[in-house]
Amino acid sequence: MIELSEIRVFLCTIPTRMNYSFDGLMGLAQQIFGQHPLSGHLFLFVNRNRDRLKILFWDHDGLAIFYKRLEAGTFQLPRPTSDRQGVELDERQFSRLLRGLDLRTGRRRKRYRRVA
Repeated sequence: MIELSEIRVFLCTIPTRMNYSFDGLMGLAQQIFGQHPLSGHLFLFVNRNRDRLKILFWDHDGLAIFYKRLEAGTFQLPRPTSDRQGVELDERQFSRLLRGLDLRTGRRRKRYRRVA
């Protein structure tokens, strides 16, 4: 069993086609990050418009994909410091990315709000 403290989060900074499924995303995880997809780490992929996100992860007995589509706004990606196609996120960056917060300041970015 993998401890939560041991889970690493990898974000692909180049646009990814959202029609990729398990095998395509596994190949990207190995190619871009040099990590084995069955390691238990999270591998994040964003489309060109940055309004869709797929997370590939190993769930004890099989691969799983979490897919999120934003109704308004975009995911803010960290700027890569080199020509690398992927970066590793810390827990705070990962949480802010999913919640729609600015990665540097923590302020809310444009998001869909349901009218009551």
